[in-house]
Amino acid sequence: MANTTMPKRALIEGRAALIVIDIQASTFIDSSDMRAIANMPGYKERMERARLAIDAARDHDIPVIFIQEVHRRDLVDFGRELDGDEDVHCLEGDPGTAIAEKQMGFLATDYLVPKRRYSAFFGTDFEILLRGLKVDTLLLCGGLTDVCVHYTFADAHQSDYFCRVIEDCVAGSSLEAHEASLRAMEYLQSGARRSLDDVVAAMRAGSNSRVKA
Repeated sequence: MANTTMPKRALIEGRAALIVIDIQASTFIDSSDMRAIANMPGYKERMERARLAIDAARDHDIPVIFIQEVHRRDLVDFGRELDGDEDVHCLEGDPGTAIAEKQMGFLATDYLVPKRRYSAFFGTDFEILLRGLKVDTLLLCGGLTDVCVHYTFADAHQSDYFCRVIEDCVAGSSLEAHEASLRAMEYLQSGARRSLDDVVAAMRAGSNSRVKA
């Protein structure tokens, strides 16, 4: 039964931050058919499209937080992560593990949160950073939709943040998994699925309202 009592929420409630999840150099240097982690068709193009969200966030004074998956070379911190479909990936010192600085326009004024597990909240200082920035709404882009984006969204939801996933700037391990995860996130927060155009318009509207104030 659908919830008919919840008030309609704005796309951005309070202060927003753009969360760029795991857009790392491997996306742009590994063109092999067999990858450590499967990617849906169009994955690279969707990550490139996320650059538009990053540029818009900066234009409207919205902080940009990059999340980087990175693992020790002795594999000690993988835990159960290799029990499924994923092979060894994102090792310290590997060229592909670095943030895709050139493609995403990474700046020294951006924030970087390294993580060992799927969720950006698990074992990191991410929430301390969000509290310091007084963030209410997380705008999510990057990959994988069905893994790191989904688990970060779920933890943010359970921590009472407003969550919006920019659905044309995320990509999954498969198209089916991507779509299923988008539906699951929408189930948790109505209006969570948003297009890049809608998000940029909301950024602009928020910026204009601050200027008028």
